[in-house]
Amino acid sequence: MTTFSQRRSGGFSLVELMVSVVIGLLALLFATRLVISGEANKDAAVGGSDSMQNGMLAMFSLSSDAGTAGWGLNDRTVAGCNTTFSDQRGYALLGAKRGGVDITPLASVVIQSNGTAPDVISFNSGSSNAGVGSISMTGDYGGESYLLGAQTGPYGYNNGDVLVVAPQTPDRPCTVVQITGFNPAAGRTDQLPLGVGSQYRYNLAGGVAQGYAKNVTFMYNLGQPDLLHFHTWSVRNGVLLLRATDLAGAELNGASVADNIVSIKAQYGFDNRVLPNYDPNPAGNGKQMVVTSTGMQITVWSPTMIDADNDGVIGSPGDYQRIAAVRIAVVARGKNVEKPAPGGACSASTALPEVFSNAVPNGVAAVKMTVNVAVAGDPVDWKCYRYRVFETIVPILNSQYRP
Repeated sequence: MTTFSQRRSGGFSLVELMVSVVIGLLALLFATRLVISGEANKDAAVGGSDSMQNGMLAMFSLSSDAGTAGWGLNDRTVAGCNTTFSDQRGYALLGAKRGGVDITPLASVVIQSNGTAPDVISFNSGSSNAGVGSISMTGDYGGESYLLGAQTGPYGYNNGDVLVVAPQTPDRPCTVVQITGFNPAAGRTDQLPLGVGSQYRYNLAGGVAQGYAKNVTFMYNLGQPDLLHFHTWSVRNGVLLLRATDLAGAELNGASVADNIVSIKAQYGFDNRVLPNYDPNPAGNGKQMVVTSTGMQITVWSPTMIDADNDGVIGSPGDYQRIAAVRIAVVARGKNVEKPAPGGACSASTALPEVFSNAVPNGVAAVKMTVNVAVAGDPVDWKCYRYRVFETIVPILNSQYRP
């Protein structure tokens, strides 16, 4: 007993010490795994919250623009017209093709489809209370500093208003101009002078670029210049950008709207039916309009322009007038980078996102698209991020409610 007591008073035995070390290491291992698991769950939750907020902001912005698109541009003479447009602050209309030729259509929505890369989407509308208020050109235009209107001082035509000069025949493009109101001088009250200077930012330096004939040309009022709602949306380096005529400083290079947006995609929803209730325009210029008894229906989705009015030309004005809706997708990614597996490869996302997979409306075939979510210049593998996809369909109501 004396020997045992002496040995115990000397401390732990080697076996006891080793057992204690093993138990401590096991406890440390379990605690470490618990902390790592908690951090991973937190990163996933925070990343999901970030992508949800950014994606919802981006989708709200795009769908709001789509909801008002076409206001003031829905007359058959204007919608889809190849338009001469100039802005001293640098905004440019989104280009497209018509029969293989480059044009700048003035339409409710214009989509520049880029395959798996982010699209560029433009939504356009005016702000005049008159909506599609127009007056006839009563004198030929051949380069004068004014336009001749059909009446003296019609309601809603004010100093600085933006007008679209639109011919009834498709041989000449439309032109966007700004007026100073009506000339108050005696004998000249039918003149709409074209303004000069920075206040009249949409006027070309040399006036209107081409001539127009009287009685077959109309002038449509789009409202005040700072309220002109021409918007172009794009994605660059994971940031959603907006170029806008009514947002100071964003006309040329755009303004940042939301970060960690890796792609936006869009599709036209066309009504390409060949039915008796699509009445050809009596003017014989290939344009068509739908009667109000049946309205427009989505019959086909397409990311690019098609010959929707069956006139043999892809991208004609009638094709833009057959756009019944637009389908929009936003792909957002989480802010946090998830750590790779022990083997070195990330597994937060294992496949590229797909959009527009659902066949809606019922009976209309879906045109599924794969989205490349890799961000140029980002050294981190795209698989190390988590992604959320947001989709919606917005009717282009102003295409249906036309004069």
